Amino acid sequence: MKDLKTLQEAILYFGNHDNCLEYMVALRWPDGVTCPTCGRKDVVFLKNQRKWQCKSVHGHRQFSAKVGTIFEDSPLPLDKWLMAAWMIGNDKNGISSWEIHRALDVTQKTAWFMGHRIRLAMQRGTFLKVGGNLEVDETFIGGKARFMHKAKREQKIHGRGAVGKVVVMGILQRKKKDGSPSQMMAQVIENRDAETLQGIVKENVRKGSKLYSDEFSGYTGLENDYDHQVINHAEEYVRGLVHTQGADNFWSLLKRGLHGTYVSVEPFHLFRYIDEQSFRFNNRGNKTHPMNDGDRFRLIMSQVAGKRLTYKQLTGKQSVVEKPF
Repeated sequence: MKDLKTLQEAILYFGNHDNCLEYMVALRWPDGVTCPTCGRKDVVFLKNQRKWQCKSVHGHRQFSAKVGTIFEDSPLPLDKWLMAAWMIGNDKNGISSWEIHRALDVTQKTAWFMGHRIRLAMQRGTFLKVGGNLEVDETFIGGKARFMHKAKREQKIHGRGAVGKVVVMGILQRKKKDGSPSQMMAQVIENRDAETLQGIVKENVRKGSKLYSDEFSGYTGLENDYDHQVINHAEEYVRGLVHTQGADNFWSLLKRGLHGTYVSVEPFHLFRYIDEQSFRFNNRGNKTHPMNDGDRFRLIMSQVAGKRLTYKQLTGKQSVVEKPF
């Protein structure tokens, strides 16, 4: 499998359909192509169709490299899919469906659907409980009152500016001793009640870990299970290691993409954009653990199998079970 590092290298390499197929096969079937239905390994490659055929007689004997991945049932060739994955995985502030539509010569609706399927591949999935030095914080996502028409502002904004907005909670694991970059886990939550916030912390953080938060009362009580220290933002933002600046940095990146690139995001889809930003943030690399655009692209491509998102599921016409956190 070719080691691609830059967008220019990717454009030249994936301009050849055989290279696209070879790249997919190397990532998905490193030990040889197997039938996704029965697991048989001695399949036959049908060169003219760019498909394989299983020697066993059963339904779906013929299959392509897209079967069983986020690309399944898509009429688009692999070169467009791979370039879309490269752009979404590496554009720091995200890339809109209109930009993908213009760059890849597909409709805007198709580009929007492609983006969400790729974000599914960027989802972190399950993981072990984290420990060490952690920051816990939450933020509000929603329209800014100063940009609304007066009538709309009066309709939507009541009381505090947070009313009517979506609450997002994050747990940031600070940089480790080995120099690996900090990692963020974020999700949409229903409310800021202590039961909700502390339940998520206890589910994902090992007992005894060092935990830093602001003075919000929803975190009061965590000191029973954690080394919990609080920073009062009314007085200061940093006191030695006690701060939430790392989480604030992530919120800044997330909102820059939502407001500047995507402009308008429905709450129903918000968790997918959080997955996207978390993926780029957690795989940004540094001098100790370098990671280039090609590395992020390979990571996305290694996670495309075993996931499926149909248009009906995406638009809420068919239920789908996804755990974003």
